[in-house]
Amino acid sequence: MPNALATLTLALWPFVTVVLFQKLPPGRAVIVTLLVGYLFLPEPPAGFDFPLLPPLTKHTIPALSAFFMWFWLYSDDFRPLPRSPLAVGLLFLFIFSPVATALMNLHPVYWGEFVIQAMTIKDSIGFVIQQILLVIPFLLARRFLTQAEDQRDLMYAFMIGGLIYSVPMLLEIRLSPQLNFWIYGYYQHDFVQTIRFGGFRPMVFLYHGIWAAFFLLMSILAAFALWRAQKITSNWALLGAALYLTAVLVLAKSLGAWLFAAALIPSILLLGTRLKMLLAVCIAAFAITYPALKGVGLVPETAILEAAGNIDPDRAASLEFRFTNENRLLERAQEKPLFGWGNYNRNQIMNPSNGVIETITDGRWIILIGQLGWLGFLAEFGLLVLPVFLLWRETRYRSTEDYSVLIVPLSLILAVNVFDMLPNATLTPLTWLMAGALTGYAETLRDDRGAYQSNNRLQWRPVL
Repeated sequence: MPNALATLTLALWPFVTVVLFQKLPPGRAVIVTLLVGYLFLPEPPAGFDFPLLPPLTKHTIPALSAFFMWFWLYSDDFRPLPRSPLAVGLLFLFIFSPVATALMNLHPVYWGEFVIQAMTIKDSIGFVIQQILLVIPFLLARRFLTQAEDQRDLMYAFMIGGLIYSVPMLLEIRLSPQLNFWIYGYYQHDFVQTIRFGGFRPMVFLYHGIWAAFFLLMSILAAFALWRAQKITSNWALLGAALYLTAVLVLAKSLGAWLFAAALIPSILLLGTRLKMLLAVCIAAFAITYPALKGVGLVPETAILEAAGNIDPDRAASLEFRFTNENRLLERAQEKPLFGWGNYNRNQIMNPSNGVIETITDGRWIILIGQLGWLGFLAEFGLLVLPVFLLWRETRYRSTEDYSVLIVPLSLILAVNVFDMLPNATLTPLTWLMAGALTGYAETLRDDRGAYQSNNRLQWRPVL
């Protein structure tokens, strides 16, 4: 169980946030509050569990603290809703669809002699509050990270965060993942899953080694993008940082992050701006259509398993286990397709003879479809990938000199993060932070386009 230091650090973080907002510009204060909190605060079960509220943890306390600072310091300009009607619709669907989920699940579920409890109106209230807490980083970033300078700050923050985090990661690669236990008094995940390829996969203070490796991947892509966006011959420090982080990622022993790095680093370095943006759009489109493709049998599972087996038979076996669970859970979800089964493991499959849950939900998409239905899935994934499509629309009407080129690799990082939510539940405050920042920048570009068209009475044409 978490020790007193874990509780104390979470309790003190709102005061840290106040200091950050007093010392830094608001955009940078938002970035530092959420990024440092995500990387260094203790993972659940550390947190505060108040009646009628979802647990307050490292994923919600920094965001909630920053939100209150926004309201306190900038109440005269407090406009939390996006300007895109589609984004507003997805946001309201994301927040309030759990009410319909609860109303559709007011009866218990029976598995033989075993019973899973019904949902209540109180559950729906807690669910709505949970959704609001989840989406706060998106709203903060959409408000305070709307300019080209903010996108650069975010990319630099990812790179610097990766450089700092690489030190404890290297320590855990050598000694095994012990830092969370030494400092906060508990292991945040099954220790057996940290053993990979004859060594250890670091976690530091994150939920799992996959999460740590993916953040390191984000840092690598940010470093290469910053180097590529500037005068290459005069920024060898950025290249050195990118190569160093890549070496640490190799040592981190995470196959998924390796594959992403092998595909994305050459894309960042070699592809033109428009091709990179198109790649981000394609990845985002696949991520949001994957459940439908899987439902109609268009995902080539056999070919994927054979390819994975050629790389690592153990990882192929793990992937086959995931596919089997996904297929069973997707069949279960089809019984309540629109709003899902709600919580309390009602979306899972129970053995009626002994009451043991037989399925495991790994991917974020299958969790959403099972608990909140297709509408809940489309609301969350739609909010996350919408800025990629909005920016694609806006950048098609401009030369590359008319917008920050860093939004393109940032869109690619966001799209890959959403793609990674298919096999894993890697939704973090940083995912929402990127989505909100890109949404805010897309709104800025749209305003500029509207002003140009109004002043010149011209219709823009796509730049081919």
